[in-house]
Amino acid sequence: MEKESSTGRKAVSAEQSVSQTRSMKKILSGDSIFKGITICFALSILFILLLMVYEMGRESFPSIRQFGLKFITSSTWDAVAEDFGALPFIYGSVISSLLALLLATPLSVGTAIFVTEISQKRIGGIISALVELLAAIPSVIYGLWGVLVMAPWLQRSVQPFLIDHFGYLPFFQGAPYGVSMMAAVIILMIMIVPIITSISKEVLMAIPQSQREAAVALGATRWEMIRMAVLPYGRSGILGAVILGLGRAIGETMAVTMVIGNTPQISLSLLSPAYTMPSVIANEFAETTTRMHSAALMEIGLILLAVTLLVNVLARLLVWSVTRGTAGGGRIQ
Repeated sequence: MEKESSTGRKAVSAEQSVSQTRSMKKILSGDSIFKGITICFALSILFILLLMVYEMGRESFPSIRQFGLKFITSSTWDAVAEDFGALPFIYGSVISSLLALLLATPLSVGTAIFVTEISQKRIGGIISALVELLAAIPSVIYGLWGVLVMAPWLQRSVQPFLIDHFGYLPFFQGAPYGVSMMAAVIILMIMIVPIITSISKEVLMAIPQSQREAAVALGATRWEMIRMAVLPYGRSGILGAVILGLGRAIGETMAVTMVIGNTPQISLSLLSPAYTMPSVIANEFAETTTRMHSAALMEIGLILLAVTLLVNVLARLLVWSVTRGTAGGGRIQ
């Protein structure tokens, strides 16, 4: 009996040893290690974001405590008196980005449709290469071209024409400064067109050819085929491209700083100088002399980060609301 009991214990012990060995091998397997590494990578992104928010909040706390909500609603920016308000910068960033997006979206989507659906393959390839080349140009080059070429041209030709013929509208009142909200909008439009066009083109190229052939087989013209079979299928991707362009426009610094005029004011006129959140940070952060001034600039950076995150969250919700229930809309889970 003792021998049988001893043999049984040895067998159980052997099974436990084999089970532990298998568990260790499973833990040390390549899949488990790869899964652990990718989880660390994913969590590190969240950690970096939280760390940025914490550091920016800590540095901007004196301004938050001093001004509160008045910082967002006030238009005063006086570094000498240490009285700060960010409303002109928020207004400049939002209006310039939205107007640039309004102008760039039809141009970009139209270019993508022409390249993928209408033009010959060779011509489409040349146009695609030229559009992608625009995305590779540094923003400071856009700014330099804007302040030396575009702004003087606007001041001599475009803005006087608008004042003479449409000066009764509040959007075209004032003196032709050249450097203005209009110049910033045009620069931003040029800079985000390559992003929206490239992504929209890839989205349209990914649509199955059977979608087009089915529409043509039912008697649709080319425009009807594009309108009914192509655009609805790729609208979620195109919308995502537009949102990426908006994110680029909101955060653009150097080119806008060089052409917008850098005047902290709120005006309906597109001919007036303005200011944006990235521009004021770039212009004044190296010249701060007091802790409150640097805290105010850091709070503007915190607001810019919050606006960017809010735009992306709203974009996700918008894409989801547009694409839910569609077969080819790429539903967001």
